[in-house]
Amino acid sequence: MTLGPAATITALLGWGTLVGVDLVSVPQALLSRPLFAALGTGMILGDVPTALRVGLVLELFALDVLPVGASRYPDYGAATVGAVVFADGAGAWPQSLGVATLLGLVIATIGGWTLQWHRAASGRALRNQAAGLAAGEAATVARLQWRGISGDIVRSLFLTFLTLLAAGLLLARFQEDNPRLVVVTAVAVGAGLSAALGGAIRSAGRGARLWALTLGTAVGLLVLVLQ
Repeated sequence: MTLGPAATITALLGWGTLVGVDLVSVPQALLSRPLFAALGTGMILGDVPTALRVGLVLELFALDVLPVGASRYPDYGAATVGAVVFADGAGAWPQSLGVATLLGLVIATIGGWTLQWHRAASGRALRNQAAGLAAGEAATVARLQWRGISGDIVRSLFLTFLTLLAAGLLLARFQEDNPRLVVVTAVAVGAGLSAALGGAIRSAGRGARLWALTLGTAVGLLVLVLQ
């Protein structure tokens, strides 16, 4: 079933907000991963193949990110939604995939900044409620939790609106017949593969895990060539 324009925008805003909140707050069900965020967006737009192409490339970049503790990392959830919207409207994927990836990376970086701002706001709220926390007041704890979640919802909604706006502005200026855009797509895919490989090597470290990674990569390439 094809949604109308207003319903589609509403669904995209809702989905982008959900995948943004999923990264840190709730439900933390891996919906914020680019591949899953892209799949949901593709189902809303009725173009799953294009969505999965965009999600796969952005997932390669996201594989190099380990979102733990207070480390700084991009927010790929809402960014992927906007990237898929652009690719869906731009037409042939060899020309649009590279630009969509660039859009996703830029918005993901901005999303990382908004995470820092949200953390700073949460830190100030904790300091302001230090007395209630020290006294073990359940109402204070609940108030801080709901304030953090609601702040993350507003952050994610803003980021989704921003990425949809950016996608619309890019679509208005996009020229599909530009042959140089194929080169941009090739560079984006190559950079994604390099980022994923670099992250895998760093995670493997040295010793048996590195050898297992090397062997698995070699076997995968061999199977690919023999098919």
